[in-house]
Amino acid sequence: MSWDFTVEPEFQELLDWTGEFVTDKVYKLDLLWPRDTYLPRAQLTQQQRNVIDPLKEEVRKRGLWACHLGPELGGQGYGQLKLAMLNEILGKSIWGPRIFGTQAPDTGNAEIIAHYGTPEQKHRYLDPLLEGDIVSCFSMTEPQGGADPGVFTARAVRDGDEWVINGEKFFSSNARWASFFIIMAVTNPDATVSQRMSMFLVPAETPGIKIVRNLAHLGEQPEDGSEALIRYTDVRVPADAMLGDEGGAFAVAQTRLGGGRVHHAMRAVGCAQRCLDMMAERALSRTTKGELLARKQAVQNMIADSYLEIQQFRLLVMYTAWQIDRYQDYRRVQKDIAAIKVATPRVLEAVARRAIQVHGALGTTYDLPLTRFYASGMMLALADGPTEVHQATVARQLLRGYEPAPGMWPTEHIPSRRAEAEAALLGSDPLVTEIVTVRSSL
Repeated sequence: MSWDFTVEPEFQELLDWTGEFVTDKVYKLDLLWPRDTYLPRAQLTQQQRNVIDPLKEEVRKRGLWACHLGPELGGQGYGQLKLAMLNEILGKSIWGPRIFGTQAPDTGNAEIIAHYGTPEQKHRYLDPLLEGDIVSCFSMTEPQGGADPGVFTARAVRDGDEWVINGEKFFSSNARWASFFIIMAVTNPDATVSQRMSMFLVPAETPGIKIVRNLAHLGEQPEDGSEALIRYTDVRVPADAMLGDEGGAFAVAQTRLGGGRVHHAMRAVGCAQRCLDMMAERALSRTTKGELLARKQAVQNMIADSYLEIQQFRLLVMYTAWQIDRYQDYRRVQKDIAAIKVATPRVLEAVARRAIQVHGALGTTYDLPLTRFYASGMMLALADGPTEVHQATVARQLLRGYEPAPGMWPTEHIPSRRAEAEAALLGSDPLVTEIVTVRSSL
């Protein structure tokens, strides 16, 4: 089977335009307002809106706004391979996803509401979310067990025509700015893990929601933290606030995960490529001990290793995206989706670390974006489940395609295979030949 990663000339023109647009215009937003990417439009200053709104309009005119969406939601239906190519470009910039309407977690939350929301919910939340006017929060993980759903304790209990939610959630991204929350809560505590939880859409102004504190990531200022510890106390929502079926949270969650992992992986490719570009420039610009860094074998090794790892990673992600487009079945591609999730932090962290080393002490400062890329690599090893969970998925999926050896010896056991070859080609008794061969090897 042949793999084809080519795109039509018309789409390649869009990619070329996007690359120039991000480099020439969007990068400037990264320099001016690096910490404001998640602010709702109403909280941006008039000066910011005067700059940002025309950029979004340019993207819309090119048909690239929120292009992860299907045609039924106003998207272009580009498919995962084309979206992967686009996201490599967007990932190089802090503001890129926001300007193109593809910012997480809003993209995944929009898809959930599109699939499971009521008409009123779509009008109230989906439309302004797709327009980029509001932001949202996905509230799933809990302080006592991280992303392990088997130990979740936040409950939603039915009370007449309402559900009442109690419990705590941790690392609920962007809660401080969100207009609504999508909360995963236990509704069927005695059911199996995959059927004990449900999803709820909860307006941010609902009584009983308290943000206990906001945590900042490595490289962020404490006051800029966007990862919330939230306490839900008797939070009441109507019955139709449930998204999907009761006990169906896992099925709902899959709506936002598969394609999102491909997008995040390709954005990591973009970040890693930017690190390599900076590394190469530095190697050709800096002289030490009488010669350019580019002539030092250790630096050459770092550049070569980074190139190899990025290219291998990029092709794995594109192959995964190609499979999704071909088969239209995320479960069939589950092994490779998990594989790119494992590779994402490894590649980004390794390449960023080398780039910091080549830049020396300057690389560790906020004068360059390298520490941000390095921190992103570490965080991506934990976001959406730790790397080890996805490694286990890869192994389980891979082993399903194998069988145990039919007898005592491995199928590649040379004495046994030699005996079989002699029987097939020379007419000798394979059992006698194998016994003699094995004894002579002892």
